[in-house]
Amino acid sequence: MPIEPPYLRIAGGLRRRIVSGELAPGDRLPSTRVIVREWGVAMATATKALSVLRAEGLVRAVPGVGTVVAERPAPGPGGAGDGPALSRGRIVRTATELADAEGLPAVSMRRVATILSTSTMALYRHVPGKAELIRLMSDEAFGERPLGAVPHGWRPALELAARWLRSAYGRHPWLAQAAASFTGPTASPHAMRYTEWVLRALAGTGLPPHTKLHIHLTLFAHVQGLAMAGELESQALQDTGLSAEQWMEKNEPHSNAISASLDYPFLNSLFEHDEFELDLDVLFEFGLRRTLDGIAVMVGETSA
Repeated sequence: MPIEPPYLRIAGGLRRRIVSGELAPGDRLPSTRVIVREWGVAMATATKALSVLRAEGLVRAVPGVGTVVAERPAPGPGGAGDGPALSRGRIVRTATELADAEGLPAVSMRRVATILSTSTMALYRHVPGKAELIRLMSDEAFGERPLGAVPHGWRPALELAARWLRSAYGRHPWLAQAAASFTGPTASPHAMRYTEWVLRALAGTGLPPHTKLHIHLTLFAHVQGLAMAGELESQALQDTGLSAEQWMEKNEPHSNAISASLDYPFLNSLFEHDEFELDLDVLFEFGLRRTLDGIAVMVGETSA
């Protein structure tokens, strides 16, 4: 009786685990390194065993993840698998709804997979990982409501752009934090379209190209910073169960003790006569107008 080659013996063992359901669609198979260690074979043998299963259509390679069990064909009409098919768009929409409801920290590939009633590894067929998922969510949010035509005059145009961005953050409070997580340029068409719109609004100002980009980034940072402050406040409420007023009341004795030290005379003088309440909407308007005033000076100097 001919002896079965080691790679076929390994492939047979993995095949039985797949057929029995021990390894479900989307589950990761042992890596070649694990196979080498557990079966005591060479790396080439381990690679050949996985190649056999791949040729049979039982497994597939996922970049950055490894070899996973391939999805089984969905049942026909009337079968158990008649729900919406898993797709990148459905995954992004589900993750966006989750972030809208619970904040960005709640989003994970495992959590999204649970909501979609599928395995975590099945998501990797459509989205490489969490970072790419968040990028896709952000770009979809930026493309939700187009800015429209650029109005005449750079100032009303920039004001419109800032208010549009603030409304986007209002619909998706997690978006500011997500955008801040990208430390370099990203291929996000809708986000890039927003930048292009702002640069077009500044086209007739005569300002140097890099100055226009700095203006865009300054306005973007102003809106984003306030949106992140609002989101952090909401997250703190969710984590502690205390509203801003309740938090202030709880910390009032400590704040009063610091004020009584007389180490901060100028800061204390701000509150001697009138109550001060931090309002992010007021701060947004103040920062926007002062920024636009500064840009107006730059444009005037360039024209002169």
